[in-house]
Amino acid sequence: MNSIDRRSVLFAGLGAAGAGALAACTSGSHGSHGSGPLVGPSGPAVAAAERKRARTGRQHRITLTAAPARIDLGGGVMPRTWAFDGRTPGREVRLSVGDTLVAELSNQLPGRTATSVHWHGIALRNDMDGVAPATQTAVRPGSTFTYRFTADTPGTYFFHPHVGVQLDRGLYAPLIVEDPREPLGYDDEWIVLLDDWADGVTGTPDEVFAELKRGMGGMGMSTGESSSPGSSGMDHHDMGDMGDMGGMDMGSDSGSSSASASPSDGTPTRFMLMGATSELLGGDAGDVRYPHHLVNGRVATDPDVYTAKPGTRVRLRIVNAGSDTAYRVALGGHRLTVTHTDGFPVRHQEADALLVGMGERYDVLVTLDDGVFPLVALAEGKNANGLALVRTGSGSKPSATVRPRELDGSVMTASRLRAADEVRLESARTDVTHEIRLTGDMARYDWAVNGRAFDMRNPEAHPIVIEEGQRVRLDFVNATGMWHPMHLHGHTYQIGDSGPRKDTAIVLPRKKLSVFLDADNPGQWMLHCHNAYHGEAGMMANVAYRA
Repeated sequence: MNSIDRRSVLFAGLGAAGAGALAACTSGSHGSHGSGPLVGPSGPAVAAAERKRARTGRQHRITLTAAPARIDLGGGVMPRTWAFDGRTPGREVRLSVGDTLVAELSNQLPGRTATSVHWHGIALRNDMDGVAPATQTAVRPGSTFTYRFTADTPGTYFFHPHVGVQLDRGLYAPLIVEDPREPLGYDDEWIVLLDDWADGVTGTPDEVFAELKRGMGGMGMSTGESSSPGSSGMDHHDMGDMGDMGGMDMGSDSGSSSASASPSDGTPTRFMLMGATSELLGGDAGDVRYPHHLVNGRVATDPDVYTAKPGTRVRLRIVNAGSDTAYRVALGGHRLTVTHTDGFPVRHQEADALLVGMGERYDVLVTLDDGVFPLVALAEGKNANGLALVRTGSGSKPSATVRPRELDGSVMTASRLRAADEVRLESARTDVTHEIRLTGDMARYDWAVNGRAFDMRNPEAHPIVIEEGQRVRLDFVNATGMWHPMHLHGHTYQIGDSGPRKDTAIVLPRKKLSVFLDADNPGQWMLHCHNAYHGEAGMMANVAYRA
């Protein structure tokens, strides 16, 4: 892959304050929360928690070079983007429980573009979490930063930047933490990374964000079609309470890709998608029109191929690295046995398909039949899909738009899963409850938590304060007309009393989702919507430990 120069404009917000010093590197830092000092990202409490992690003594060293690159997505699609070491996805990183990862990030991005690396889903030490400027100073162009942390929980994870909307470029890669006492029996593994792609094809993520920030007020349907609920653009519509959405009628997806928005002056938009709806997601499915949906960095017309023998029992590690798209994933001719979500084991359940929101991961087991089978990642509500192939024998290649019947079968969502006994939280009295009210709409594109857009220039201004040792309840109350995948850094929470352990969970519109966590990893941790554009607009908060 050849490195190239390219123009990019980074917007304010997450990326604006990269050059500043860390807000806190001592035992406590004083925000405007009025409840005493907070634990600093590099304070003694953070160091003490790190010392408690079981270690093997082994170190796994890698170098990540973030730089412009022209990448090959297959089918003649070769966009210019930013990538780690000239490829997307980046190289897999694999280590064992208790190993220490030593990762040197070299920033070779153009202009004045600062960056960082967030290790998504890993409960690591706070000052290695990669959130600039909250936990570290952003890495300036031409500079390096070394991340060093112990990974003490097995599972399927990935890493990506946490500056601006860089998540929607090619800067991501899988991270697997192996269990030396792995209880599952299988013959092989296949990592399946899903991504929605526009960069270098129709525009840059920064251009997407600029268009979205103008909002949908005054926009209409340029096709002349009547807008469906969720596509009127004013309040992103009030969908009301939605019931059980399993096994939806696929017909609801039809036509969404043909609708485009136009402002009151009649100028068509380049990126905004209107009319994308999904019953599984409670209404509005997403807002960005992507020309491609990728599986392992390949377009559907030229898919990645996994080859094995019939009867092979495979562990699929499925990661949604996208920015605005939930995927319904199915393997034609097979049922999937769900074993893990977000790295943590669940009671095994079979399903025809999975719903995977941005930032979520699912592990499944499948015993392969004889033939050629499509692994389809349906872009939920967007009338498009990604595709990979499983080949165990002879057979013809299916079309890029193949729709296996499993997509219309039983669809597994997190609400149907239960934590495995060994990882279920012990019964305990709740010490503190925080309401996390999700607010905003598309008319103004004013996404926020508790009505307040997060300010990265002052990340300690309005923290959600907890204390070490507490059992914490978070009540996500979605007051908007759109779904939000809510991700908490540095922890896993349990959905309800016996649901799965997760770090990212879908909160449906006009719904409430209660989760529980043990406050056992001191520091300051981002809680945000993993829609890259919602998070950058302000749907983010600081869950901070009191010193």
